[in-house]
Amino acid sequence: MIKEYFNLSWKSLKHRGLRSWLTMLGIFIGIAAVVALISLGSGLRTAITGQFNALSVDKLTLQNKGSGFGPPGSAVAQKLNDHDVKIIEGVSGVEIVVPRLVRVAKIEYNKISSFFYVVDLPDESKKADFVYDSFNIKSQEGRLLTSNDRNKILLGSDIAKTKSFDKDLRVGSKVTIEGKDFEIIGVLEPTGTFQVNNAIIIPTKDLQEVLGIEDEWDVIGLQVEDKDEIEQIAQIIENRIRQDRNEKLGEESFSVETPAQVLSSVNTILNIINIIIIGIAAISLFVGAVGITNTMYTSVLERRREIGIMKAIGARNSDVLLIFLIEAGLLGLAGGIIGAVIGLGLAFGAASAANGFFGTKIIEISISYSLLFSSILFALLVGIAAGTFPAYRASKLNVVDAIKS
Repeated sequence: MIKEYFNLSWKSLKHRGLRSWLTMLGIFIGIAAVVALISLGSGLRTAITGQFNALSVDKLTLQNKGSGFGPPGSAVAQKLNDHDVKIIEGVSGVEIVVPRLVRVAKIEYNKISSFFYVVDLPDESKKADFVYDSFNIKSQEGRLLTSNDRNKILLGSDIAKTKSFDKDLRVGSKVTIEGKDFEIIGVLEPTGTFQVNNAIIIPTKDLQEVLGIEDEWDVIGLQVEDKDEIEQIAQIIENRIRQDRNEKLGEESFSVETPAQVLSSVNTILNIINIIIIGIAAISLFVGAVGITNTMYTSVLERRREIGIMKAIGARNSDVLLIFLIEAGLLGLAGGIIGAVIGLGLAFGAASAANGFFGTKIIEISISYSLLFSSILFALLVGIAAGTFPAYRASKLNVVDAIKS
């Protein structure tokens, strides 16, 4: 009997053709939005956390709170300095302290000028290795900088591909940075860290010389001896620098960030984005549900005579109710399946476009079967819920009145 109900409902949907497709439109747009954006959100979470891969579980970052846009520390009244470095080095449990410079500089090549981020590489081998390991820096062409190199630079993968100079930047090419000539000795492999891909790496002494600065740092990275004590050490560093600067709690001109704090902030932002996405999709699903209700109600009016005949030959109210509920459920189910397929396709397409743009596989989409099945099931339930009132009206039609209509 149930099989006949399904066949009858399916034939009715096919008979209405275009109207059925338009009814499902709101459903599969909503489901497609949910599947695509949540799948992308999951991939985006991995991509963004990849930006913080420098912040391993045993590493901290200290920087001044800026007052505007630009590289870290470029728009603050009080810069980090060697005195701050000594304070941090004096904290028990700190294994290595690496102050860094991150600036924007004028680059000239092929008689064309442009501006790019430049970052320093410490002159000491141990600190240089700290930077290389933290950011997973490897050379794709040429070699990496060593402690003995002067007037030589490394290019991030995106810098090497730039068309700003109308001529390719290659290993062995000479470029001018703030009026001083440098030789490109290596091009880095693409990484999941945008900062590395879009930066020029220069030995610390060379960068200080071309920028005309000393005893001034933008970021201080450090590694602790015991990763389980990282939060306590961060608190000690914050207290000591606050006292040294004579600042009140909550009014610090600097910030100490642990990996847990950074990733917690990222996850909070992504969770908010997911809530907004679900809210937008819910609106579309509501519109789809209203469409199903309208279509089913119209169907009841158009099929009053058919309903009357079914009842006259023995169909019960429950039979009529079930037929129309199945019909509404099929609309929701079909919309859910189509939406899930479209959403998954959009997610893979967007991820592929993003990876192609950045030149590296930073967003990787994985098929979440639980997400797909739950989305389709939800669409089915939406369809059934939306068709409940029209189905109830159909089941309550009077036989005589229905046949006469």
